[in-house]
Amino acid sequence: MKEDDRKRRDRGEGISRRTFLRASAIPLSAPVILGPRAVRAAGAEVEVWGPGKARIALNVNGRSRAVEVEPRVTLLDALRHELDLTGAKRVCDRGVCGTCTVIMDGKPVYACSILAIDARGRQITTVEGLAPEGKLHPVQQAFVDHDGQQCGFCTPGFVVACKAFLDKNPSPKPADVRRGLGGNLCRCGTYIGVQAAVMQAAQALPGGRRG
Repeated sequence: MKEDDRKRRDRGEGISRRTFLRASAIPLSAPVILGPRAVRAAGAEVEVWGPGKARIALNVNGRSRAVEVEPRVTLLDALRHELDLTGAKRVCDRGVCGTCTVIMDGKPVYACSILAIDARGRQITTVEGLAPEGKLHPVQQAFVDHDGQQCGFCTPGFVVACKAFLDKNPSPKPADVRRGLGGNLCRCGTYIGVQAAVMQAAQALPGGRRG
């Protein structure tokens, strides 16, 4: 301890600014990676993350992928910026347009409205996971056949939403399609092509209506 610091301590002035800065300095080249800490709230232990980055694992398209993200990072940003899975797009960023749709535990969800840390332990499927070996999924092929896209920006979200819809409704009627895909919007107005694509894919997928 330097002489001036010792004199301040002896006078009861506490720690000096120089000592505080020296003690609290963190190398900028080494990001702080923290795990959760537990606090007690309403009689239960609750995990609290942050403010630094957390190391988590996301199960995406059948693979466990490790990422380091701040607790505020959404699943959409983790997919796009950490895992380079850019099929899901950001448009409204408000859980309205459906362009960022992915499948999580068998259900279509808006990736912009889910925190990455809340997706731990979930089974996530993106549009990239529908054609892992380069062969188009029947829904993707049907979109091509019926020109279900124009600018194409909303198409990945629509394709994923259609796949999730057909998993639960293998033999839909046109009215079912319009109702079931109401959470996805297309500025180009390709809804007729999308509906035709879903009806074709329903015939191609196992359990769907034939003829």
